[in-house]
Amino acid sequence: MALKRQNRVGQGFLKKALGQIGRLDSTGLHSVIQRLALEREFLETLFNAIEDGIIVTNNQGIVDYLNASATRLLGISAETAVGQPVSRYLPELDWKTIATADEQGGPEVFHREFEIEYPCTRLLRLHVAPLDGSTEGSRGLALIMHDATEARQRTSDAVEAERVHALTLLAGSLAHEIGNPLNALDIHLQLMEREIRRLRRTMGEEATDRLDGFLKVAKGEVHRLDYIITEFLQALRPTTPKFQSGSINETASETMALLRPEMEARQLTLTEELAERLPSVQFDPAQIKQVLVNLLKNAMQATPPGGSITLSTGANSEAVWLRIHDTGAGIPAERLNRIFEPFFTTKEKGTGLGLLIVQRIIRDHRGQIEVESAVDSGTTFKVWMPLLDRRPRMIAPTSSTP
Repeated sequence: MALKRQNRVGQGFLKKALGQIGRLDSTGLHSVIQRLALEREFLETLFNAIEDGIIVTNNQGIVDYLNASATRLLGISAETAVGQPVSRYLPELDWKTIATADEQGGPEVFHREFEIEYPCTRLLRLHVAPLDGSTEGSRGLALIMHDATEARQRTSDAVEAERVHALTLLAGSLAHEIGNPLNALDIHLQLMEREIRRLRRTMGEEATDRLDGFLKVAKGEVHRLDYIITEFLQALRPTTPKFQSGSINETASETMALLRPEMEARQLTLTEELAERLPSVQFDPAQIKQVLVNLLKNAMQATPPGGSITLSTGANSEAVWLRIHDTGAGIPAERLNRIFEPFFTTKEKGTGLGLLIVQRIIRDHRGQIEVESAVDSGTTFKVWMPLLDRRPRMIAPTSSTP
């Protein structure tokens, strides 16, 4: 309200002064110039306080002004940008189409969304409007940029949540429909096994060996199907974590002790690098142990005999982290983006659900998981979990220079 009142007062003063400028003496002119300077300072302060980026160009598309948010969004400085073509910083703009629409007149010239890669990847919503309103001709344009990156992420998260919910309902229905026939098959296979044992006593082993082999294959496939369904439900049906405060090192050591014999049998070197005095976090020990078992078993299967696997822990001011590094074959870049997809696997007998379970558990712990890999250089998974009591973090001021 105060800003509107100040703006009306300024406009009234300017109209009155311009109407009498021919009769003003040097003192009056000095007063007008001083007042205009104050108005300019007020407007610059106002524009720089706006979170949206604002760029003002002349009718040739040359930058006349840009506010602080525009310099931050585009990673440029006002000193170097003023006097340059706006298309240099926004190459996505079809300036000829915009200029033609502005010449013809209209309240709005251009509106679209696009992504920029520098100084970081962002989704911008751009609104371009003429400075002279709907008047034909052109006095220049105002470009208003809104950072819609977070809004897009929220939308993406909501869509993903709906997708997972739909999958969960479908999985529950399918598991019920498939589970009953599987149970019936398992029971009848057991009955067949009894019959084969009875026939063996009367007909001899040679006559029943082939039947016994076929039976073992059938039972193995039934158990495999049952395992896949169980893992799928575990991946999609969230189990509420039973949080408790503690150090992640204890769970890490217990998991390593559990898998060490299997790793040694595979002729793998296992190394623990656990940080001392690790801060406490809230976590479910059983679920985090499941995460570690999945990641360590993946590392074991990817690492040839003679290789090594390292489990490390550490912390910063905001989170505790666990890192698992192996010296295995690595994951090709074209597959790395798909490893968390359901049923995508690089293993011959894998279900492609282990990493989906890992990702869900870490999300339920309000954490993050990162992966780095290169062919013939191994793979590193890093899990972050927030601290119980985060320390205040000072954010360094952003520079206006590119």
